This record gives sequence, structure tokens and C-alpha cells, in this order.
Amino acid sequence: MKAYVFPGQGAQFSGMGKDLYKNSTIAKELFDKANDVLGFDITKIMFEGSAEDLKQTKVTQPAVFLHSVILAKTIEDFKPEMVAGHSLGEISALVAAEVLDFESGLQLVYKRALAMQAACEANPSTMAAILGLEDTVVEQVCEEIDGIVVAANYNCPGQLVISGEIDAVNAACEKLKELGAKRALVLPVGGAFHSPLMKPAEEELAKAIEETTFNAPICPIYQNVTTTAVTDPAEIKKNLIAQLTAPVKWTQSVQNMIADGATEFIEVGPGNTLQGLVKKVNREVSTASATV
Repeated sequence: MKAYVFPGQGAQFSGMGKDLYKNSTIAKELFDKANDVLGFDITKIMFEGSAEDLKQTKVTQPAVFLHSVILAKTIEDFKPEMVAGHSLGEISALVAAEVLDFESGLQLVYKRALAMQAACEANPSTMAAILGLEDTVVEQVCEEIDGIVVAANYNCPGQLVISGEIDAVNAACEKLKELGAKRALVLPVGGAFHSPLMKPAEEELAKAIEETTFNAPICPIYQNVTTTAVTDPAEIKKNLIAQLTAPVKWTQSVQNMIADGATEFIEVGPGNTLQGLVKKVNREVSTASATV
């Protein structure tokens, strides 16, 4: 069974989507429509912008979403049997599963990005990748540190990203290194995504999600918050709202997709990060990048 997976923030690169735009009429129409919906020329930034231009959350999130969703729409006989997305990628997965139409998905992504950027600017914070320790050890240290620091991204066994206040994240990194972490690396991100510090963004996004029509999906969606197959539109909405302050349980989602019959994971979007993570969860499954 094929599982289609969609990347999140961090997968972007300068020039992303340019070949799609040149080689596909459908892609060109959708990219042009995106510029109209957003009210600025995002394609120019995607195709010609610098890494620095693409790094702003309000640009990164719609850019990665557009690359992923438009690539999916150009795949012949695209009939997903199960889908999942990493953080932002969950909204791409919802469009692929026909829960959201293209325009509604893009508008939600942009509102999400603006809300998260505002939360970051109001409360400077950060994230760090912890490599080589058991999840339980990292969770325990986060609980013991003064200030806000939590487990945020369960990417694969031995790779857990923490998120929170700058001093608390730095203190956790020092403690985790003492406990034998191979690396405790502060990430170049705008703020503490998937932590309680995103509560203002969650409240902002909740209003937009509640006002958006969610349809029944054409296949199960393995959401970051629950990690299990979800098909009820009301539950999908609830989980998507909770996602901003809850951890991304990617390891557990992949494990559940495999348990439910996934044998091949196809990454739809920029980069190949998710393929690497899937292989670290289970070396037996096959992985590939979507091509058109």
C-alpha cells in the first residue's frame, strides 16, 4: 500500500517549483492563482529568492505547501490510500485527500504562518535537535528545567526536537549533552513551534479553521496529534487546531501507517527529509520522491 507524505518547514530551497511551472499547464495555473490569493508574487520568491528570503515563516509555509500540493496535482492517477504531513505538511496532506480545496488550504497555511510569525516576534524563543538519546530521557530533562521547554518533534528513533524559551532550551541542551546526547543543536528557526508558546497562534488559527469547510477525506489521514487514521472532518479540524501547541509525533505516525499496511512511502514536495526519517523508523519499507 502506498502512503503519500508531505514535508514541513525547512524543506524549502531557492528555485523550488520552477520546473513544475515551466513544464505543466496545471502547475502554471495554480501558481498564478496562488499569487492572486496571497496578494503578492510568491512564485518570484520561490523561483528566484535567496535562502534568506525563503526563511521567513510567512513565505516558507505557503511556499512548501504550494510545491507539495501542486506537485501532487500533476501526478497522473494520484489516488492516495493513506496520507500524512509533517507539521505544516499536514495541510498539504488535507488538500491531497480532498478535505480542503486548493484555495482554502492556501489561505489556512498563510493565516497559520502569519499567526506563528507574530507569536514568535512577541515572545523570542527557539528549538533544538537532540540526537542519540531515548525519548524518555529527553522528556524527563525538559520537565526538570526551569522555564518552558518541551518535546516538540518526534522525528525518528534517536532524534527528538525540543522547543521553548531560549534560556530553557539552552539549559536543556547542556544537561542532555552531559547525559550523552551525540548532538544538542539549536536550530535556525523563528521560534518555539509546537510548544505552549504558540497558544496565541493556535487561538488565531482556530477561528480560521472553524470558518473553513472540511470535507470527508478520500483516504485516512494520520495526523500529528493522534498518529492514528482519522476520517471524520470534525475530528480532523480539532486535531489541526491542537497541532500548533502539541508535538509532531512523526515516528508514531509512520509506525501506525506501516501497521495498517503501508509498504511504500512517497514524499511529495521539496527535499527528501521525510524519506530519511521513514527509513530510520523502519528499514524494510521502500521510499521514493514523487515525480511527474
